[in-house]
Amino acid sequence: MLELCRRPFETCFGGGGGSKDSLLWHEDLEPHASGEYSIAVVQANSLLEDQGQVFNTPSATFIGVYDGHGGPEASRFITKHLFSFLHKFISEEGEISEEVIMKAFNATEEEFWHLVKQSWITLPHIAVVGSCCLLGVISNNNLYVANLGDSRAVLGRKALRSQVNCAAVVAERLSTDHNVGVEEIRKEVEALHPDDAHIVVHTRGVWRIKGIIQVSRSIGDVYLKKPEFDKNPLFQQFVCPVPLKRPVITTQPSILTRKLTAEDLFLIFASDGLWEHLTDEAAVEIVFRSPRKDFNSIVGNSKTIGESCIGRGCKEKRNEICRFKEN
Repeated sequence: MLELCRRPFETCFGGGGGSKDSLLWHEDLEPHASGEYSIAVVQANSLLEDQGQVFNTPSATFIGVYDGHGGPEASRFITKHLFSFLHKFISEEGEISEEVIMKAFNATEEEFWHLVKQSWITLPHIAVVGSCCLLGVISNNNLYVANLGDSRAVLGRKALRSQVNCAAVVAERLSTDHNVGVEEIRKEVEALHPDDAHIVVHTRGVWRIKGIIQVSRSIGDVYLKKPEFDKNPLFQQFVCPVPLKRPVITTQPSILTRKLTAEDLFLIFASDGLWEHLTDEAAVEIVFRSPRKDFNSIVGNSKTIGESCIGRGCKEKRNEICRFKEN
């Protein structure tokens, strides 16, 4: 099913495509089941840790943005397995649903845990790599957005006529940023660990769980989920142990289901490196103000967003930016 996308991100779309410019690469307009999409990649880190993929069927479109940390293994693993599990469970259930998405996330996590168990003695760092995971599915005019971590999906839609003082387009955030820099998420984590006064600490200028990680949900990061690693002397030779009574981050995605309407213009899926430098409203405005000659309506282009992001200094972190336009 997914042979074309079972490869590193840079080859999933025909890697190196697009013009050579300040972006790593970009792809201009390509068709998907409900319209067209474009994609742009900004890279600053020497090691490519992040992945992304788009897969089309005649009736559905699947979008994935996987922001890796600690190494590329987790994000690459998700690229190979998440869509395959979705296909498996959709085939079993007969349709896409929140339950199917939840099962696919859980199965991907379980398979990665099996990989860690098999390989961590010869490859110890596999236990400390992880990835945020942002998934979008468009099917039968329904949109599903599932998220772990702080990548984000934002919808651009026409402003209501009653909003006379507003811009022509408004931004609607469709995902939750699972980052303890957000007070609500910080309180959520603290409430789950009332017996740990240091579950979230402010260090190196930001809030971090156990002083280590900012995101509260991910695929991987096994050493923060499995207390047995802390007790293993061999593991302690390679990684500073983190005393755990229970997992400090989870693999429970937040899932939003939404019916798409005629007012919905486009979707933006991007990792946190974009959103650190552009507000939801700014990104939506860039897309809306970037018309294409071959479009009947005003739509945008991921390359424009990427170049604007570079102008704001976001090359400090690699970003994937997927922009989807609805017919």
